[in-house]
Amino acid sequence: MIRILFLSVLLAVMLPAVQAQQAASSNGKVIVMETSLGNIELLLYDDTPLHRDNMIKLIKNGYYDGQLFHRVINNFMIQGGDPHSKGAEKGQRLGTGGPGYTIEAEIREQYFHKKGALAAARQGDAVNPEKRSSGSQFYIVQGQVLNEAQLATLQTREVHDPFTPEEIETYTTIGGTPHLDDGYTVFGEVIRGLDVVDAIAVMPTDNNARPLDDIIFSIRLK
Repeated sequence: MIRILFLSVLLAVMLPAVQAQQAASSNGKVIVMETSLGNIELLLYDDTPLHRDNMIKLIKNGYYDGQLFHRVINNFMIQGGDPHSKGAEKGQRLGTGGPGYTIEAEIREQYFHKKGALAAARQGDAVNPEKRSSGSQFYIVQGQVLNEAQLATLQTREVHDPFTPEEIETYTTIGGTPHLDDGYTVFGEVIRGLDVVDAIAVMPTDNNARPLDDIIFSIRLK
């Protein structure tokens, strides 16, 4: 009787997590980023199909195998996707590589830069007014928790449109980088492994924000 009751309680605890995972899997493609500090699972959104399909294509071609996180800034984000990072010498400046094409922006108002958001890196507005994304470089938001006064300041300075209730709740609890909203395509999110993102973000770096100890990763489809 006690064993059955314990099993019932365990199932009740596990069921919401299982249902959430199933819901996530049915609304996008799950990928696994295997890093030297642990694995990060991410969901690629179905309603940013250009970015989803492009990353899946690159993954299938082994494009990301053995790359480095070449730019890491604590309380901000971790960045990878530069093919020049494979086997790069210590201290080599990275961040200019790509597959030779860009991707049309797919900026959706429902996706913002909460902690764990997966977004596409890109060149600045001066040379890229259409906000086209890099063909391969991406970043994962670590960010930080803000208070409502800080969010209000971003609105006052016209850095951000009025925040939705969901954005306020998210940015004041789990955090993120709201000043990037509406400027970059967010096309996925971490569904497991935020602790690994945090571990990578605090690694010591050089003056170009490259980790002093290489953080190697590969990506596979789940």
